[in-house]
Amino acid sequence: MPVSDIWEVLRRPLITEKGTALAAEGKFLFEVHPDCTKAQVKQAIERAFKVSVVAVNIAVMPGKSRRWKRWTAYQSDWKKAVVTLKSGDRIELFDA
Repeated sequence: MPVSDIWEVLRRPLITEKGTALAAEGKFLFEVHPDCTKAQVKQAIERAFKVSVVAVNIAVMPGKSRRWKRWTAYQSDWKKAVVTLKSGDRIELFDA
């Protein structure tokens, strides 16, 4: 499945304690579409936020299992991207 739309690639920013610490180093976390590549994430970030991306690291996060009485349900796996920006560039979404 080709993923072409910017907001289809970038699902949401991940604002966590660990992500806030990484933001001080110029690294930002995003949940991305499971079928997208590093090149697509880089292109989407550069178009959406008008910044220069130096590196993109991607990890597939395993879904969790949930139990209710005798049944077990599973959440879907999801993909996380750590985006490193050029020195001096910022994404205002994470500045709050």
